[in-house]
Amino acid sequence: MGALLRTFLQYKVNFSMLPAAVSCHLYTFNDGLMRKTLFILCTTAIYALQVFAQAGDYQQDFNRNGNVFHFTTTEAKVQLEFCAPSLFRVRMSRKGGFAPNEPWMVVQYQWSQVPVRVSETAQQFQLQTQDLRVVIQKKPFAIDVWSADGKLLSAESGQAGNGAFLRGDTAACRKTLQPDEHFFGFGERMDFLDRRGKKVQLDVGRGAGMPHITGAYNILAANYSPVPFFMSTRGYGIFLHTPLASSWDMGQARPDQYSFSTQEGNGELDYYFIYGHRFAGILEQYTRLTGRSPLMPLFAMGLHVGTYSGGTWGHESETSDAYVLALARRFRELGIPVDILFLDSTWRLFGKNGGKGATSYEWRETFRNPRAMMDSLYAFHFNMVGLHIRPRFDNGLHNRILDSAAALGYTYPEANSPGEFVNFFDTAAVNWWWQHAAMKVAGIGARFFKTDEGSAFGHLANESNKTGPTDAKARQLHNIFPMAYAKAAYEKFALHNGIRGMNHTREGYAGIQRYPFIFAGDWPSEWQYFEPVIRGGLNIGLSGVGYWAHCMGGFEHPADPELYIRWCQFGMLSPVAMLFGMDHPGYKEPWNYGKEAQEIFTRYARLRYQLIPYLYQHAYEMYATGMPLMRALVLEYQDDPNVYNITDQYLLGSSMMVCPVTQKGAATRVVYLPEGGWVDYWTGKRYEGKQYLNVLTPLDKMPLFIKAGSIIPTQPVVQYTGEKTIDTLTLDIYSGGDGVCRLYEDDGRSLLYQQGKFSITNISSKSKPGEISIQLQSPGGKYHSTLKAYQLKVHLPVRPSAVITANNSRWDYDSASQVLHIAGIPAGQENRVTVRFSM
Repeated sequence: MGALLRTFLQYKVNFSMLPAAVSCHLYTFNDGLMRKTLFILCTTAIYALQVFAQAGDYQQDFNRNGNVFHFTTTEAKVQLEFCAPSLFRVRMSRKGGFAPNEPWMVVQYQWSQVPVRVSETAQQFQLQTQDLRVVIQKKPFAIDVWSADGKLLSAESGQAGNGAFLRGDTAACRKTLQPDEHFFGFGERMDFLDRRGKKVQLDVGRGAGMPHITGAYNILAANYSPVPFFMSTRGYGIFLHTPLASSWDMGQARPDQYSFSTQEGNGELDYYFIYGHRFAGILEQYTRLTGRSPLMPLFAMGLHVGTYSGGTWGHESETSDAYVLALARRFRELGIPVDILFLDSTWRLFGKNGGKGATSYEWRETFRNPRAMMDSLYAFHFNMVGLHIRPRFDNGLHNRILDSAAALGYTYPEANSPGEFVNFFDTAAVNWWWQHAAMKVAGIGARFFKTDEGSAFGHLANESNKTGPTDAKARQLHNIFPMAYAKAAYEKFALHNGIRGMNHTREGYAGIQRYPFIFAGDWPSEWQYFEPVIRGGLNIGLSGVGYWAHCMGGFEHPADPELYIRWCQFGMLSPVAMLFGMDHPGYKEPWNYGKEAQEIFTRYARLRYQLIPYLYQHAYEMYATGMPLMRALVLEYQDDPNVYNITDQYLLGSSMMVCPVTQKGAATRVVYLPEGGWVDYWTGKRYEGKQYLNVLTPLDKMPLFIKAGSIIPTQPVVQYTGEKTIDTLTLDIYSGGDGVCRLYEDDGRSLLYQQGKFSITNISSKSKPGEISIQLQSPGGKYHSTLKAYQLKVHLPVRPSAVITANNSRWDYDSASQVLHIAGIPAGQENRVTVRFSM
């Protein structure tokens, strides 16, 4: 025993870091001299010492091949590849070889040559770029990262148990957690925003077991779209490049260390280290790696409405095409703007093999004339009509699609059967699925799918007792199956429709942003789930996914009218506005919640349509940089600890702060204003930032605040996108700071924007005592705008003494609203407006 203790002391083992598999017990004994000695018995001491060897010590073979630096340690082969001066990839393998590059998560593997200065001492290697200094300690092998200006970003050395370790199929890494460090990201998590001090498991799915309140509705287990990526307030991010389920301990086991690991793989560790200083820079590089969200059609910025066609589960006999047409007609008659309609699962015949969990691509017999229904919906000026599907084939009454696909080998094989899932990893299977299944509905007018329940591949399905393929390979594909599924529908419909793609899905993983959009899943219409859904939107935006929606008012169960109103206010100012519910017979249709609910719903729907130019310019920013539409406050104010756990406020775009009311009966709510000046959208009252406010929250008002200096473009309300040509925009200009608007325009439908056929008009305002100067530049780009004029609304607390324009435009000041109206500013050319006033 004494020898064992001396061994532990020799290796300076930190016992708090022993793996959970190591059983340790504390004893005392008397050595005869009445001196008490601590003694620790570890049942797997040798295993513990092997773990702490980590990646071992550097041994030999340091060399460079282009951007890749090679090392051999006593335990592994190591590659460190610079992708850019602020981005590098680390790969470690005990087996010597590395897995081939995959096509699902990462879209860029070829990089330009990165200048790197290399130096070596007896203790370490140093690799230095213009942005980073990477220090690689030799004994034990450890990677520390510093910024070029000398700030320690990330460390492995100097702390027992740190560094990478590979054992069997497990690959893991432990790093030092800095005292002031906080973590954000990890995908669409409903539980927490700041992950410091918490553990998280990432694996596509949701809570299991009954009752649903502890299973499917468990916000701690919700994992519809996990992303193995985080950003640290120290100015860096880490993307764990794996399709496997992963475990993350961000300081729960030890407050000075975090770790990440995968199991069931090939024992290879593969991650990217991303330095960006600010979160925006990290996201820009992460989405350069995993792809950015393409622009959806302009009309996708409008309202999406889903329906069970009058009969949710258990009421399928009540479905009909007549119900769908009556629903569409009512929206139009009530003047509620809407662009997109989709029919959820009860449109289709549930087959005998897969039931609700599979798709026969055969219409339920209660739909008498689906083609005529589609024609009528487009005559009502719906821009797209879509259908819900599931990824399993099934046989219908007239079509035996499952049998045909299985016979041809286009299903993913399962134990003792050819399987039922469309093999979306196989191009030939995807082509067959499109021609022989999807085209049965696309050919009569369906223009997109809601690709639901991709999580059932390799897991127990939500809607049946089937598990699908469960072999080791299928488990490794489980997390990326939803992306292959979404990709197939997105790309096939884009080609078929001849316009930009759009797909509607519930599950995703790293890279799902390339096939927009994703929605938050099936959350009940209860107050307790309202704020967690907001939190999910914040987290997925921090994870590179910007087009995100949720079911306004909740999905399951009837909502009380107050909750319905509050949730819909939030929904109309979400990245994608979607109304959908399965409660029979209400279905979240606004007229079913009372006159007040209908009026407020309509008011916020019209507000959304006014904001489409603002939303669209930020959609282009997301395509260009990866910045999401819905921004957690920490994304813009990462140095302010006050925002680290704010989960009921966010920025919509760069200028508008949205503050949903998430408590029943709340007459007020507390709002935090970050640094800078802010203007109450409803009252025009001005506030300085870095303070908390207690604001009134009447039922028809969701608190909204605008950054001082902002310029927000708006359009007239339309009933659907394309109803009329928009030739005049209003620019809301909020005094009190300098601001810039990059007004983006294109044709709204084609992919020509990717070839540069768009225009950007730079509009700026500068404030100084007694004067605001507004400059509108000529549009730049290849697209010819249809705009003819702007109207300016300058939010100014005092009446101006002079308004100077090149064409002597008319102006008027409304003292009640404190808004200066300037009409008739010509578009398409350079203009300057000067407003003078006395304070």
